Amino acid sequence: MTGRNTSKGRNNTSKGPNTSKGSARRAGAALLATATLAALPVVGAQGLTGPSGATAAERDSATYKSRTAYESRQGPAKSWSWQGGWAASPQAPTEVFTPNWSKQGFENHTVRQVVRVSKGGTKARIELSNRYGTKPLRIVGATIARTAEGAAVEGGSVRKLAFGKGGSVTIPAGGKVYSDGVPFAVKALESLTVTLYLAEPTGPATFHMQSSATSYRAQGDHTADRGGAAFTETSDSWYYLSGVEVSGKGTARRDSVVAFGDSITDGTGSTLDTDNRYPDELAERFAAAGKPRSVLNHGISGNQVTNDTSWAGEKGVVRFKKDVLSEPNVGTVIVLEGINDIGGSGPSYPGGPTPEVSVRQLIDGHRSLIRQAHARGIKVVGATLTPVKGSFYDTPANEAKRDAVNDWIRTSGAYDEVVDLDRAIADPADPDRIAPAYDSGDALHPNDAGYKAMAAAVDLRTL
Repeated sequence: MTGRNTSKGRNNTSKGPNTSKGSARRAGAALLATATLAALPVVGAQGLTGPSGATAAERDSATYKSRTAYESRQGPAKSWSWQGGWAASPQAPTEVFTPNWSKQGFENHTVRQVVRVSKGGTKARIELSNRYGTKPLRIVGATIARTAEGAAVEGGSVRKLAFGKGGSVTIPAGGKVYSDGVPFAVKALESLTVTLYLAEPTGPATFHMQSSATSYRAQGDHTADRGGAAFTETSDSWYYLSGVEVSGKGTARRDSVVAFGDSITDGTGSTLDTDNRYPDELAERFAAAGKPRSVLNHGISGNQVTNDTSWAGEKGVVRFKKDVLSEPNVGTVIVLEGINDIGGSGPSYPGGPTPEVSVRQLIDGHRSLIRQAHARGIKVVGATLTPVKGSFYDTPANEAKRDAVNDWIRTSGAYDEVVDLDRAIADPADPDRIAPAYDSGDALHPNDAGYKAMAAAVDLRTL
């Protein structure tokens, strides 16, 4: 277990007096005072690869067996030879915000998807997920290449991917699979294009809803195409692709950083196809310092710590083991989540209200995440919840809860480190509101400049 840091400096100090808070501040303090900080049982501390955390389909997969065998020999604190270069959390099919292809699925389609890796290597492989599929998923062909413009790829860079030395693979419902590693030199912050051919009807598709990136679709098999002319349809989501891993010199270090959270981690409000989410900006800071590190984004828009939702994924205390603890070589996780637990019980929450969550319940959820990470020797950084004034979550009761949770994050010592993202993007003249220069326009989600300011607030030495 990572030792606690009792000298967290400025980021771990409680807020000074703020007369603009008034009754909301006092109500928040009262809520915190009544919160019982009793420990919850660890939720699946062994994670996805442990005996208690896998579905039947996952237990039958070659990947599950190989990783479980590895941990039984070496223990979970040891390094794997692969390291995450890029990741996205799988979601069940839904169309809450904008039309996408998840509910209809695919038949005789090629899907081309662009991602940017945070760390380089000399070999690459992909992870495909059928976590929410209702039937086995047949991947007939897959390639990886360097991205050119739009759906086009660089000439001579296309590499065919194999699965157990075969060109196709069937992923059971609820399962996932890794391709074989292929020699493919990739640099940190390089964009890659992954192309999948889905010949047979897939049924509703496991996907990641808000990608802030354009994906492309074509009729027929175009996995080997260099140009993008055949890809006439687009979507702002990722389908089946849940990870790109790299291997090579230095990739066995246990220093990957996972950003875990909701839409503010997912990058809602950032510019499409620019990789300006705060985890992207954090990866750029590492690269600029000459020390590229794996920074993996496991945010899901709308996600909550304590409640399952119909469209925004399983609750954080459950999906943490699947999305974070299954990643290789994770050293640190940054937790920025809880604002949807606070605001989700209101009528403005998409898909309908979720059960009301008390400050005590939300803090207990955070404690569960901390314990799960510590059980795997992972350091945990707590991020304060960012401002909501002027947004559809803005009520005195919600602000009081946000203040109470933030005060606990700053002062309790439960987290190994604290990054004060609330203060990083708040308006100095009105600290309950996002600064105008950082507001995407809805008073809840930052814009590109706001996400950059969030990443700048993170002390790289604490990760």
